[in-house]
Amino acid sequence: MKSLTNRRAALVVLAFVGSFGGAVADDLRTVPQARSDVLMSFSPVVKKAQPSVVNVYASRTDRQARNPLFDDPVFQQFFGGGRSTPRPGGPTAQSLGSGVIVDSSGLVVTNYHVIDTMTDVKVALSDKREVAADIVLRDKRTDLAILKLKTGGPFQSMDLGDSDALEVGDLVLAIGDPFGVGQTVTQGIVSGLARTQVGGSDYQFFVQTDAAINPGNSGGALVDMHGRLIGINSAIYSQSGGSVGIGFAIPVNLVKTVIESAKAGAHDVRRPWLGATLQVMSRDIADTLGLDRPTGALVASVLDDGPAKDAGLRSGDIVMAVDGQSIDDPDGFGYRFATKAIGSVTSLTVSRGGKTVIVPIKLTTAPEVPPREVIKLKNRSPFSGATVVNFSPAVAEELSIQGVHDGVVVADVDPGSNAAEAGLAKGDVILGLENDQITSTKQLERATNLNRSYYHLTLSRGGQVVQTEIGG
Repeated sequence: MKSLTNRRAALVVLAFVGSFGGAVADDLRTVPQARSDVLMSFSPVVKKAQPSVVNVYASRTDRQARNPLFDDPVFQQFFGGGRSTPRPGGPTAQSLGSGVIVDSSGLVVTNYHVIDTMTDVKVALSDKREVAADIVLRDKRTDLAILKLKTGGPFQSMDLGDSDALEVGDLVLAIGDPFGVGQTVTQGIVSGLARTQVGGSDYQFFVQTDAAINPGNSGGALVDMHGRLIGINSAIYSQSGGSVGIGFAIPVNLVKTVIESAKAGAHDVRRPWLGATLQVMSRDIADTLGLDRPTGALVASVLDDGPAKDAGLRSGDIVMAVDGQSIDDPDGFGYRFATKAIGSVTSLTVSRGGKTVIVPIKLTTAPEVPPREVIKLKNRSPFSGATVVNFSPAVAEELSIQGVHDGVVVADVDPGSNAAEAGLAKGDVILGLENDQITSTKQLERATNLNRSYYHLTLSRGGQVVQTEIGG
């Protein structure tokens, strides 16, 4: 396929030159010289990759609340995971998407939003076989999930490529099941790299492509001209719900970290912990610091006990690169940092006071200190139905909590419970109740056992601290 790529590039260049007219352009024009030139095809790539792409059918037997992810105004539609359809004779919700076999034992990677809230999953293979699958790992932060096929095998798996080796203009194929019509292949190019203002997951570092991607493609494969997986198709930008040539895929180098966690038997992904808060470099901040452009990630704060502090990172430092790979913003840093292996050492290139310094940092997971001490509140207060845990760096990483460093975290809320009706949500951090600071789940349980008409509540949501009253 290398010859195909080179010849197509040559034709494009020649057509561009020819558009200016003139004898030179006419001399450079060419026509197919043999039947083989006309019959060039992506078929060999498709034959290699297509058997590893599957259709994913997920369902649950009870209706649950619509995931707010699908109401993100940036996107009109996430493929597959956002559709809930009742079956005749019962309140069964269904979801349709795609997936990729990444290990011959039957590991399949798909999007989290395809199987979110679902309990039963079946996978249709390219040879028309249908196999039941277990959900072995769900990772909302990356919008990825890992399935394990229950029977059959060995299965034909797809080779994993290197998304860091991609360049804008590279030819790619998207393989999936758009609109449920059957496995479909579309072709395009890499339109952009490191897209960080997209939405849909905590790790904003997408590969953009103009290969047609539509509802049902979610979780499918973006492959290179060697038939290797370079991304998992995840989202589109569209005003109509259909493809307009702006699609986004999760880079395979991030996908690899989730696959490795599943292979290790983990039910969640172990990620490196920085122990510092980063913020976007604005033009004003760049001007104040004497920089010619606003790039990199500004260190806003450093925790007293964490890898960043131990490595000597300081507030006001600007992280410019991770292991020599430049970053433009905190999202870019988050992606680069998340793809590093626990237990290794990575080097941060830091601008400090106009000088460049290298800061080596040991990669460890966030500690669960203090322990969670999980409590489900069952009293008659407006907090009843909420499951709460003690705040720790591990909990903060797991639920993407920023801006606070203590309190009690709402880990879950039962639908229809007092807590749900009061407006409490997963990820809220309860900081205070009445005039008391809340520091543990047991303290919160005691405080909510008191019969009150109203509770004066201080909580943090999305990094913003708010005070409110909820009925007792």
